[in-house]
Amino acid sequence: MDRRSFLKTSAVTGASAGLLPLHQAAASPTRGEIQSYPTLGRTGLKIADISFGSGRLNAGEEALVLDAFDRGINYFDTAEMYSEGVAETVIGNALRGKRDQIVLASKIVARARDSKASMMEILNGSLKRLRTDYIDIYFNHAVNDVGRMKNPEWGEFVERAKEQGKIGYVGMSGHAGRLIQCLDYSIEHDIVDVILVGYNFGQDPAFYERFTSGFDFVAKQPDLPRAIADAKQKGIGVIAMKTLMGARLNDMRPYESGGATYAQAAFRWVLSNPNVDALIISMTNHEDIDEYLGASGSTEVAAGDFALLGRYAHTNGASYCRHACNDCEGACPYGVPIADVMRTRMYATDYEDLPFAKREYAMLGAGAGACLSCDGQPCQDSCSHGLDVSQLCGPTHQLLA
Repeated sequence: MDRRSFLKTSAVTGASAGLLPLHQAAASPTRGEIQSYPTLGRTGLKIADISFGSGRLNAGEEALVLDAFDRGINYFDTAEMYSEGVAETVIGNALRGKRDQIVLASKIVARARDSKASMMEILNGSLKRLRTDYIDIYFNHAVNDVGRMKNPEWGEFVERAKEQGKIGYVGMSGHAGRLIQCLDYSIEHDIVDVILVGYNFGQDPAFYERFTSGFDFVAKQPDLPRAIADAKQKGIGVIAMKTLMGARLNDMRPYESGGATYAQAAFRWVLSNPNVDALIISMTNHEDIDEYLGASGSTEVAAGDFALLGRYAHTNGASYCRHACNDCEGACPYGVPIADVMRTRMYATDYEDLPFAKREYAMLGAGAGACLSCDGQPCQDSCSHGLDVSQLCGPTHQLLA
């Protein structure tokens, strides 16, 4: 069924059915391989619909990158800060000699007052680690301040990098506070060719329409689907990330059958949106690749997917921080970036990747240190989804600092 019909299915497949184990779904292939290469907006680049994210790639994992390549993945997403440059190095080593067969994307955190000279220095470092003389798509990474996209130095830098043949296209990535504001500015002023955004069924208001009587929360990001549609209309490529809503995959194993999994259901939900070209996902082992690529080629939601997504939302919705909603912004008088602290907590408790969580937390500076001497009252009711962040931020600091 198409996405519209899927959303209008009867109440029998609503909240109550969503809490039952899955019994109907197509089995995934024994060996996952890419089945579709959509065109990434006006760039004309054809990339695997489910592609390789390297945020959690570690030293010595070249074989994992090559396995993804051998299964048809041709788009590899990385960043100069991932594992302090290690991820770029691993990708560069693994794909040496295959440059004409892949699309490379990397990222930089270009701030509102950074200079074009410093940006060029960082780009040159990425090129060296990736063993290439050009990057297909270069993103301003994790943008949560529209001033970063307005910075004239950023505009001059990307134009010069293009002229020198060091980058092909410009992108903006985001999954945190003020995402919509940053997307709207970038789209309206036509300064990006590609956007990479955190987008999953848990951020789509349409998903929760049938759950209002069974859940105590609703999606608070009503403008995200609209912003994605605006980008698509302008020919801007759209890639989704954070598609698993926390990725607590083991919670769902008892409810999976016939080879179909929650991850595949979540991917099909994203790919069924005609305004999304592709998605990236961190692939941390060979079994992940098998499972994830079982959803490649999907443009519709499969029978039984709604049951899995509903079960996951019911189980984890009350503890999942929707970072991009950022309703908690300004609640802390000491300036604790609550949404970012909660994001790093997700990496530790949901992804179960403590080293990655610690690296991300270190980028927050003081983080939630102030919470250790606070009674929690200022932020106690700041989450519109019902999370008691006053009880979560302090322990996160103790775990990750």
